[in-house]
Amino acid sequence: MPATPGTTRIGFVGLGIMGAPMALNLIEAGFSLKVYNRTDRPRVQEVIDAGGVRAATPAEAASGSDVIITNVTDTPDVVDVILGENGVLQTAREGTTVIDMSTISPRITRDIAAALNEKGVHMLDAPVSGGDVGAQQGTLSIMVGGEQSVFDDCLPVFEAMGKNINLIGANGAGQTTKACNQIAVSVANLAMAEALMLAAASDLD
Repeated sequence: MPATPGTTRIGFVGLGIMGAPMALNLIEAGFSLKVYNRTDRPRVQEVIDAGGVRAATPAEAASGSDVIITNVTDTPDVVDVILGENGVLQTAREGTTVIDMSTISPRITRDIAAALNEKGVHMLDAPVSGGDVGAQQGTLSIMVGGEQSVFDDCLPVFEAMGKNINLIGANGAGQTTKACNQIAVSVANLAMAEALMLAAASDLD
């Protein structure tokens, strides 16, 4: 069933520069959050003060949650918080959905999705673009991979954090799209640098 503010319980793992403001926007939208971060920083307390409930492990954050969001640094971290000893998979109930909003390997994403599916847990990979300002303002672009029905049910969750939200394809498609986006941005930056160097070498004003 569709996620509903005031009813849907969300576990949120990873309250970094991006994760903390995303969690705050979910709380502001009316969702109930249980949150975990491996370090205790001021932004973590900000989320607690706003109404988030602190969890001691990713597994505790997932326990009793309808949707579990992960937003951590890299591929090994995602594997650890989802599949590790105290990871989300230990307590996630059948029928719940894990949304990974980190930027990681598409191949590993598909492996994680398969492991979750074996337990009856759905997965969406949903990396974002828009930086910390977009996270603060709730205007992120969100590129999603997964099943249409699961995406539809989670759309209210995404809408609390972003504005440009698209289902791209099956699991891994969101991560592949993010990789393509990063390549395009890098090439554009390189082209601009080359153009400026040529202009400087040619004494252009």
